[in-house]
Amino acid sequence: MRLTLASLVFTVLALFPSLASAALIDPTLVPDGTYVVKVEKVEDTQHLIVLMQNGVETTLVAQGSVDFSKVKPNDTIKCSVIKGKVPVFLIQ
Repeated sequence: MRLTLASLVFTVLALFPSLASAALIDPTLVPDGTYVVKVEKVEDTQHLIVLMQNGVETTLVAQGSVDFSKVKPNDTIKCSVIKGKVPVFLIQ
């Protein structure tokens, strides 16, 4: 049920980017999967604010040994998101 609701919210925000621009979307609402995103801001080595391809802005959180120290603003990264956390990413 929670996954269905999260997917619905994510889809609505994807269809109406103007609704998403008001605030960051909770990363746990992003469906699990692989995404290509643009880095807006590097908060620290564990947190990135990114703009997804559908116009949704969210904060990605590093999981485990993942470290965002080599990521810079305006970088494009390909990352996997699982339950709102990033276990692996690649700077493109």
